[in-house]
Amino acid sequence: MATANFGIIASRIFAIPLSTSMVIELSGKRILILFFFFTMLLSSCTLNNQESNPIRLAYLQSDLHHLPAFVALEKGFFKQEGLSVEVAGIFKAGPELMSGFAADSLDVGYVGLSPATVAVANKTAQVKVISQVNKNGSAIVVKKNAPFKNLTDLKKKVIAIPGHSTIQDFLLRKALSNSGLSDSLFTVITIKPPEMISVLSSNQIDAFIAWEPYTSMAITKSTGTILLYSKDIWHDHPCCVLVVSTQFFNDYPSKVTSLFKAHLKSINYIEENVLEAIKIGVKYTGMDKKTVELALHNIQFDYRITTSQTIEYIEFLNKLGYTSITNPQIFIHSLIVAYE
Repeated sequence: MATANFGIIASRIFAIPLSTSMVIELSGKRILILFFFFTMLLSSCTLNNQESNPIRLAYLQSDLHHLPAFVALEKGFFKQEGLSVEVAGIFKAGPELMSGFAADSLDVGYVGLSPATVAVANKTAQVKVISQVNKNGSAIVVKKNAPFKNLTDLKKKVIAIPGHSTIQDFLLRKALSNSGLSDSLFTVITIKPPEMISVLSSNQIDAFIAWEPYTSMAITKSTGTILLYSKDIWHDHPCCVLVVSTQFFNDYPSKVTSLFKAHLKSINYIEENVLEAIKIGVKYTGMDKKTVELALHNIQFDYRITTSQTIEYIEFLNKLGYTSITNPQIFIHSLIVAYE
């Protein structure tokens, strides 16, 4: 009797014809079949809900490298590609952003190649890189009027980096190596970029390396001067990338393609509408126009990823023990999905 009542209730809730739901009678096997059928219906409803939910996007706070994200949001490029996108997180650092993927609270992110690579290599998050965002865009800064003309002058001095295993960490080590200098001759500490300028001003550090617009901000605030641009350390080096969660990549391939198209529109827009791009950069970073304008001279927005440079960076991560990637070539082909 209870089974028959359950069939009637099921027919009303799920709009199943009564004749269909009544076939369960009192057979245990048929009850299991009905439960399986209901489970499939509920799964279908869940998938439909996921399909209609906005895409959860994240980027780094005041990071001008992520200008394509700001432009896509501001100019409606995501909507033009049929996508509903919401900003689900604005993070202070790449590892924090990658933790959002680990917690399954993000679908898409603008983030450094470094934290994305390290997270995937160490299996703390699963993402696919679908595009590069920019090349270059960092610099080594020293205090204005300081007696430092080159890296040799910074021997036994304190240099700040944004974090270990970051592109900036690699750039500093590469710059020292290019100059024939050992890491052991310097004291390297980690400081978040938003804090670097004030720490430099108070003489707690002698130099820092960071991404834009913080290096340009040091100049416009008359606090620092550029000792070396990153493009002169590692020409056209990779920096930030656009990633999607592996689950999202597998479940919604057409949306991934649309995301890439919106991203490409943004890069083209920045190139063709510099003044408007500066205004958008000011709005989303909170920096002044002079700083944003200066910073954009040091950033090259480009969607194309250079595999050889990425492998060089992975070999650096392996060498310092941040990762243990056995075959960088195979790893890269698994991590990066190239779109044109």
